[in-house]
Amino acid sequence: QVQLVESGGGLVQAGGSLRLSCAASGSIIIINGMGWYRQAPGKQRELVAQITSDGRTNYADAMKDRFTISRDNAKNTVYLQMNSLKPEDTAVYYCAATLQQGGSTAWKAYWGQGTQVTVSS
Repeated sequence: QVQLVESGGGLVQAGGSLRLSCAASGSIIIINGMGWYRQAPGKQRELVAQITSDGRTNYADAMKDRFTISRDNAKNTVYLQMNSLKPEDTAVYYCAATLQQGGSTAWKAYWGQGTQVTVSS
């Protein structure tokens, strides 16, 4: 069984910073891509940033100058450093990972439970 557990969300004033973490655990053989998504109330879930196993990154245009995604492969952990936060960044942030689990060669996508980020004006 695989779990992705996010942490680091909370309440911050506009212009502030937060760092999210997401640790994957369980019978993991290898993790390919990892990423962060967010969903604001009444809106669809959207991509924030992605990172490959060799460190290549991709960002949504609205976040690329303010957010930084990184990962520690030894810890099966992905991070999201968020700077210059705006009220419109308020959302539940989810991490995702595509990985192979022990006993299978199939690549599967897993999601965390989400962490709330609230930015006050």
